[in-house]
Amino acid sequence: MSDAMTQILREPRNTSPNAPRPPKSHLRAWIAWLGLLAYGVVVAAVTMSPTPLDSGYRGAIDKVLAVLHRNGLPESFGYAEVEFAANILMFVPLGFFIGLVLPRVALWAAIFIVPALSGAVEFIQGQLLAERFSTFNDVIANTLGGWLGLLAAVVIRAIVHARDKKVVAGALRSAGRWL
Repeated sequence: MSDAMTQILREPRNTSPNAPRPPKSHLRAWIAWLGLLAYGVVVAAVTMSPTPLDSGYRGAIDKVLAVLHRNGLPESFGYAEVEFAANILMFVPLGFFIGLVLPRVALWAAIFIVPALSGAVEFIQGQLLAERFSTFNDVIANTLGGWLGLLAAVVIRAIVHARDKKVVAGALRSAGRWL
């Protein structure tokens, strides 16, 4: 029998709403914080490097776009759209990890944290990095990506919370049969 089940069986049943809750595992929180820290370093390296990430690759990107245009991608989808999409994709994991590390009651703050981070990145690029371009479109794209990641985190947290409630309820029901 597992240690957790043994603990459940030995503890007296208390069904009152004020019953103490079992201790929480902080493994998920640690993983989320490590993910946020690691991905934050990646975003900082990409956005704060003196030269843009695509520097020297414009020709290759244009060639790939030409092939895609010949195969059905609308001609209106060009380099600017690739850059916009890349900015969205870059901030999805950041928003996701922010959504995982914030307590449930503070998730609303992420709605403002994401655009603030994006604005800070663009401000620093515009003020301190001569070869980088600070644009409002980048703030919009980064914010959209961060919000998509945040939405994914909220959905996953809701699914995991519902599953955890079912698992705990099932374990308590099973433990009650043994008492």
